[in-house]
Amino acid sequence: MAESLMQRLDKFLKEKKLLGDILGKIESKTGVNRRYIALVIFVIISVYLVVGYAASLLCNLIGFVYPAYISIKAIESPDKDDDTIWLMYWVVYGLFSVFEFFSDIFFSWFPFYYIFKCAFLVWCMAPISNNGSQMIYNRFIRPFFLKHEAKMDEIVKNLGERASEAADNIKENAKKATANLIFEEKKST
Repeated sequence: MAESLMQRLDKFLKEKKLLGDILGKIESKTGVNRRYIALVIFVIISVYLVVGYAASLLCNLIGFVYPAYISIKAIESPDKDDDTIWLMYWVVYGLFSVFEFFSDIFFSWFPFYYIFKCAFLVWCMAPISNNGSQMIYNRFIRPFFLKHEAKMDEIVKNLGERASEAADNIKENAKKATANLIFEEKKST
């Protein structure tokens, strides 16, 4: 099993993608195997996530930059299956961000919070079948959404109508205020 995992890791590190290309350049210049380079980078990032000053920023960059880059590539590719995979990631990421907003004040005090958060985000974006975002989406988010879809559609419709009414009221009040200013300006001259 460990050998199979190492073979899959080597295969992933040698793929002609962003990470594989960068590691390939470093490997060719230093002569150090890319597996060891990746391991050193992993250890440095892990230690930084535990004791670093801007661990939150680094964790959020890891959870955002690569998925955003790959999402754009997926949008531009003719294959639509990769679009679905990355849409699932962004739904899970967004939901996680909302929950984190309320819990971050408590969890950020734990020394290993950012390394666990980063590991969670990497699991969600991992290039494997049934990764974290697919698992969470299919097991929790999709069933919840399908069960409550009609109610959510009604809420969205009502919010849209209320937003439209509010915009119309603001527009009408702005017209009245402008007319009053013009009237007052003419009255004072």
